[in-house]
Amino acid sequence: MKSIVAIDWPALLLGSEDWSFLPEVVLRTFIMFLIIIVGLRLMGKRGIRQLSVFELVVIVGLGSAAGDPMFYKEVGLVFSFVVFLVIIVLYALLVRILGKSPKVEDLLEGKPVCLIRDGVFEVENFKKEHLGSDEFFAELRLRGISQLGQVETAIEETSGELSVFYVPDDAVRYGLSVMPDSLQHPVTSITAPGYYSCIFCGYTEQKNAGAAGVCPNCTHRHWVAASGKKRIT
Repeated sequence: MKSIVAIDWPALLLGSEDWSFLPEVVLRTFIMFLIIIVGLRLMGKRGIRQLSVFELVVIVGLGSAAGDPMFYKEVGLVFSFVVFLVIIVLYALLVRILGKSPKVEDLLEGKPVCLIRDGVFEVENFKKEHLGSDEFFAELRLRGISQLGQVETAIEETSGELSVFYVPDDAVRYGLSVMPDSLQHPVTSITAPGYYSCIFCGYTEQKNAGAAGVCPNCTHRHWVAASGKKRIT
């Protein structure tokens, strides 16, 4: 008859450590909590789309705390429970602080950012959000937009979502096309008079044959033919 193996309760609860390791667990969790927040803020809003920074911190932190004791024998359940507790307490405290301090909320979660105003890119804001033109143009096309002259304002919310306010159809102007390959053949010299858009900021103006000149909005020199199409609805 096989002997019954006794459960080593201290090893199950504490792993290979002892109770003196608990303060270090609290400190490690606090430090990693801050590191995760900073990392996610550096990633920008597109990296945390549809979730707040703190929701992601909680998901990542709790996921790690739950996963490690499942795979590593030396990780005790008590320490994982302490990690859970510290994360939840920190989350609750930060939520209270955010509710009472708009400055802290702006620092940690950011503010809505205007990316397009009157059909022209807000270039400095666009740079700060680390957005690629292909990705952004795809977002606009999904909203039935084919050129920037259809857009009054586009705002990136703190969640990473894009809010777009449209120009009425009877007020649509010429603007930079956002269709695929629309920026592939820029020119610095105009052969056919018409409306042209700066490929860097979307500034649009009517031009005659000759040198295209410098964009008065961003000082770049490359232009493409502008589009006057109305929005697809």
